[in-house]
Amino acid sequence: MTEAGYLAVDSGGSGLRAVVGVRGRGPLGRASSDVPVRTGDRGLDPGHFMEQLLPMARALCAEAGLERLDTAAIGAAGMASLGDALRAELPGGLARDLGVRRVALAADAVTAYVGALGARPGAVIAAGTGLIAVGTDLAGWRRADGWGHLLGDCGGGAWIGRAGLEAALRAHDGRDGGSARLLAAAEELFGPVTGLPGQVYPRDDRAAVLASFAPRVGACAVDGDPVAVDVLREAARHMADSAAAVCPGPAEGERVVGCTGGLFGLGAALSGPLDERLAERLPGVRRVDAEGDPLHGAVRIAEDLAAGHLTLPRDEKMLCVTGAGVEEMARTAGTRT
Repeated sequence: MTEAGYLAVDSGGSGLRAVVGVRGRGPLGRASSDVPVRTGDRGLDPGHFMEQLLPMARALCAEAGLERLDTAAIGAAGMASLGDALRAELPGGLARDLGVRRVALAADAVTAYVGALGARPGAVIAAGTGLIAVGTDLAGWRRADGWGHLLGDCGGGAWIGRAGLEAALRAHDGRDGGSARLLAAAEELFGPVTGLPGQVYPRDDRAAVLASFAPRVGACAVDGDPVAVDVLREAARHMADSAAAVCPGPAEGERVVGCTGGLFGLGAALSGPLDERLAERLPGVRRVDAEGDPLHGAVRIAEDLAAGHLTLPRDEKMLCVTGAGVEEMARTAGTRT
């Protein structure tokens, strides 16, 4: 009998990444697409998802010498709120076209969590263009923020970029709270700030446009600009507040908060005030760097699912698991499918 492999996928705003591997041997091949999965009236489009994934998965299997796949772990941005069609159609499509017998469909916050901390209790702050915090006591999932740049994502890249651009415009107008350094940085990146509304408001990717200014805010903070320093301190406050909302209590063991995402590339200008705020909100908490990224988390889920000992809590929106042996795993883990 040929050796069966697994498929792990991370789908997000920048495209789709996939890995095939074999339990105990790890990943054997990787591929990526820079085309994000379309969103339509039904949410995330399962047809477009499969159009991208199938050729990629088949090519990876050929490259790795795998004749079949029996397990898949799919992490996708929008799975929690826009994933109904994916949950309805992907398990059947993966079974029909790839022979997959067990499927885990996870929100990207879950794969980010597992990539950062593995299958242990704690909380994770995932911060890039947006921001979400997710936590678990291994009995259930808790999430805070992740509501998008118009309604939330407080402390994320778009939030920091918008706050920095507001300070730049205040300096341009001569209003209190402005920063000449941020004004200069904005004009270096975008041109005359009088043209900013036209560069931001009509764009479908306005969150990414705003977030592109976050590194400039970080650089100004490192240079000592007091307004930029305050922006990052306020961002850290928002991050810590979200982490505190989802982190398991002290009675559930040592409290650990992992940090993952490109925004933490801003370095000590952000991590310093974050540590201060976490100490206030979660006394005794230990902040740790992420062990891996969301694709690494999808691989971990796939490995555990293939081995039959996935202990993460099931949740209709956050982590839905279907297929052979799932009920037995759920009983073993003390969770509900």
